[in-house]
Amino acid sequence: MQQCSANGSTRSAQITARAPGSRSKLDPWTRSMSAPMREGPHRGQPPSMLWIRGEIVPDLPQELWPPARGRQIFGTELRRWRQTRDLSLRQLAPLTHHSYSLLSRVEKGERTPSADLARHADSALDTGGALLRLWNLSSTSQPRSSRSAAGHQLTPVGWTVDTLTALSDLRKGDVDIERRSVLRAAGYSIAALALPGHSWWDAMVLRGAGRSSRGGRRISAGDLEAIRETVDMFTRIDQRRGGGHARSAVVQYLTSDVAGALTATHASDEIRRGLFSTAGELAYLSGWMAFDNAEHVAAQRHFTVAVQLAAEADDPPLAGHILRAMAHQAVDLGHHRQAAELAKASLAGPRSRLATHRERALLEVVHAKALAGNGQKAAASRALLRAEDQLAAAGPGDEEPGRMFFFGEASLAHETACTLRDLGDLPAATAQFHQSVRTRKATTFTRTHAVTLGYLGQIQARQGAAEEACATWSTALDAMDGVTSARTRQTAVDMRPVLATFRSRGVQAAHEVDQRAANYLAAATH
Repeated sequence: MQQCSANGSTRSAQITARAPGSRSKLDPWTRSMSAPMREGPHRGQPPSMLWIRGEIVPDLPQELWPPARGRQIFGTELRRWRQTRDLSLRQLAPLTHHSYSLLSRVEKGERTPSADLARHADSALDTGGALLRLWNLSSTSQPRSSRSAAGHQLTPVGWTVDTLTALSDLRKGDVDIERRSVLRAAGYSIAALALPGHSWWDAMVLRGAGRSSRGGRRISAGDLEAIRETVDMFTRIDQRRGGGHARSAVVQYLTSDVAGALTATHASDEIRRGLFSTAGELAYLSGWMAFDNAEHVAAQRHFTVAVQLAAEADDPPLAGHILRAMAHQAVDLGHHRQAAELAKASLAGPRSRLATHRERALLEVVHAKALAGNGQKAAASRALLRAEDQLAAAGPGDEEPGRMFFFGEASLAHETACTLRDLGDLPAATAQFHQSVRTRKATTFTRTHAVTLGYLGQIQARQGAAEEACATWSTALDAMDGVTSARTRQTAVDMRPVLATFRSRGVQAAHEVDQRAANYLAAATH
């Protein structure tokens, strides 16, 4: 049984009506990385993570935490902004309504600044509120989180390396093909899917706000726009040609040009945050391309760095987008419990609340897919309804981030179909795959179009429609021409055993399609 909405989308009878008050409670670490910076909810104590020798380390017992650290970071930023505006301390003092001697001691980290000083300095130096946000964060208390027996907060090892160090290290492992083949076989880490707690996100925002350089290249708004245009170009190449095409160029650009820009002087805090967000999108893209090409260890490393960059940029929706990709990868690799946890985290707090309707639809449908894989049928059905409602609420005037250009009716139908397939509703899944094929711009989103057709053919074959499956797979192979993707290769691999069965039953079309699949796979491995 299916119900068709007025716009033509199909809802399976599997999708139950949502119950009042069915919204799930947030998991214990859902407070956004940006909450302290915007709201400063915990006052009177320092952040629970420190930066020592370029790494985030667990919090120290309260009596050992150096209060001077927060003062030093604030003072350094105040001095950087003052020098950027070409003002002396004596010129700045009357503009902030504070004395020269007080400002001097604040800059040296010898005196704790007040919120009033931060506000006046923001106004005088035109920082866009950067100093008050930094003051809010440096005055926050330790949030609750998991602790060791010694009372230290536990942070998963993979998240403790400095962001820019981790970014630099990507170059060592990913650029040459021989090294990538080793990484592909080295093993995907389930342990690395454990996410850090509140204090890590807080520390990352503080670290981002404290980054500055006084020499070398100055990054302007025009430089940031040029980098964004390049990221958009690479994104469109991936959608059309697959993750195996030009990924080494993406990694090279990320770890050279973009990494250099991150350590340069930034014209404003807004540009710094925009640059770190854009770098996060590019690191996410390189990770997604690796995932698409079955380079799962490389993908995991890139996703981790992408989350770190998003955290330093104080960009919760981007962090949610990347966590969603990590959940998608975990689903495909069969780690269903971890996938469900990652997908839930992607929707937590401002990651979802500050995202557009279109992006929330993406987060919800991947959550549904993860829940289905984890055996949570009713919850998956409710998530599908939420995804459909969110996309319906999206309007043409919405200001969407560039990373969302691919997601629309066709993508929602594809992910919905995968979820319904995993829930066992093959007729509804078939209808949704057909909807995806009909509504997708195949020349722009060629890779996903080929994968959708491959999945549709599998379901048709399971339902005994041999001729239809052969026709669908033939169209899929047409779309695969020029695409370099492990996911398209896998669809070709998966169809061949079924085609062999069809051949034995005398299905004539199966011979030609099987030969084409064999030729595609032979060409793809050379």
